[in-house]
Amino acid sequence: MPSTLPDGEPAPADGSLPAGALASLRERALGVYVHVPFCRVRCGYCDFNTYTATELGGGASQASYADTATRELDLLHKVLVGAPPVATVFVGGGTPTVLPARDLVGLLAGIADRFGLAPGAEVTTEANPDSVTPDGLAELREGGFTRISFGMQSAVPSVLAVLDRTHDPERVPQAVQWARDAGFEQVSLDLIYGTPGETLDDWRRSLDAALTCEPDHVSAYSLIVEDGTALARQVRSGVLPMPDEDDLADKYLLADEVLEAHGLGWYEVSNWSRAPESRCRHNELYWTSQNWLGVGPGAHAHVGGVRWWNVKHPTAYAERLAAGVSPALAREELDPETGLVERVLLEVRLRDGLPLEVLDAIGTRDRVDDVVADDLAVVDDDRLVLTLRGRLLADAVVRRLLD
Repeated sequence: MPSTLPDGEPAPADGSLPAGALASLRERALGVYVHVPFCRVRCGYCDFNTYTATELGGGASQASYADTATRELDLLHKVLVGAPPVATVFVGGGTPTVLPARDLVGLLAGIADRFGLAPGAEVTTEANPDSVTPDGLAELREGGFTRISFGMQSAVPSVLAVLDRTHDPERVPQAVQWARDAGFEQVSLDLIYGTPGETLDDWRRSLDAALTCEPDHVSAYSLIVEDGTALARQVRSGVLPMPDEDDLADKYLLADEVLEAHGLGWYEVSNWSRAPESRCRHNELYWTSQNWLGVGPGAHAHVGGVRWWNVKHPTAYAERLAAGVSPALAREELDPETGLVERVLLEVRLRDGLPLEVLDAIGTRDRVDDVVADDLAVVDDDRLVLTLRGRLLADAVVRRLLD
C-alpha cells in the first residue's frame, strides 16, 4: 500500500458503516485484500507501507501477524452482516511469503470461515522468487491458493541491482516451475521498465526471459520515482538520471508487441493475459468499483461508496486490535459525481472500455468525437476503448474527458 494516507473523516472505533453502504452489499462482488507489511530487504524504489526487521525495531511481530489480522476479520464479519461469499482474495505486501505458508493458509481459512468463498474463487498471493520453496508452494496450493504473482521485475543483474532486488534472475524460472509442479492454476510475472541504465535490449531480454517461463499473465509497469525513496534521493543528487518519457514509451510499445506476439493480450493498460480466465479478477474488482475489504496496516477498503483505510504502522495496528478497537483510521463517503469520475479514471484503462453512459451522466459525451479523431480511442458497442496510442497517453485521455 502507498506510504501516505489521505485525511478523510475519523472512522468509528467499532468499524461500523452507514446503513446506506450496507443496503446494496449483495449487489456487488466482494473481494478481500490482505496486506503483509514485511520484507527482508527494502527496495530502493518502493514507497509501499512495508518494513524490514531493522525498521520495525522489535515493534511488531511477524510470528503473531496472522493471529492479529484474524482479529480484524472478526470485526469486519460483525460489521458486514449478510455479505456475499468472497469472490477474490489477494495477499500482497510487502512480501507475503516471508510468512510461513501455514500462516497464509490460516488467513485464507479465516476468511472462508467468516464470509465463505464463492465457487471458483480466485485466491492470489504475491511472492518474491527467492522467498518460496517447493514445499511452501505445495502447502499454499493445498490450502486453497489458486494464483501466484512473482516479482520478477527484470532478468538483467545490473538492472536488479539498481532496484535493490536481491534475487538471482535464474531463480525465476525455477520458482515458476515449482509453482506449476504444486498445481497452481495461474502464474503471473511482474516486470518494471525504465530503470536508470536499462537499455532497450535489456528490456527485451527481460521480456524474453519472462515469456520463456510461459506465464499466464504479465504485469509491466513503468518505474515511478516516488518521493521519500532511496531511488528519489539518488536521482535528486544526480547519481541516477530520471526515467525518460520517450524511453518509457518505446519500452511500453516493445512490451505490447512482444507479449501480443506470444499470445498475451492486453486487458488493462499495464496488464496482459493469455486468456480471459487468466486475468486478475481481484484487480478487475478494483477497476470496476466493486466491494473489497482491506485487512492489515495501511490497507484500504471500499463498500457501497464508503472508502476507509487502516492505521499504517504494524505496532499501532496490533495495539488497536488487542484493545478490541477497529484499526480503521479514517474514511470518506463518495458522492455520486465522484463515483462517476472515478469510473472514468479506472474503466477507460480497460480493454472492455468505458461505457459511454458514464460520460452522458457527467455531461462530457461531446468530447468523445475529438478523442476518437485524434486516434486515442475508438467507440465499440457504446464503449470508449483506448487505441495503442491512447494507452500511451491514457492520463491525457482522462483529462480531456473530465477537464
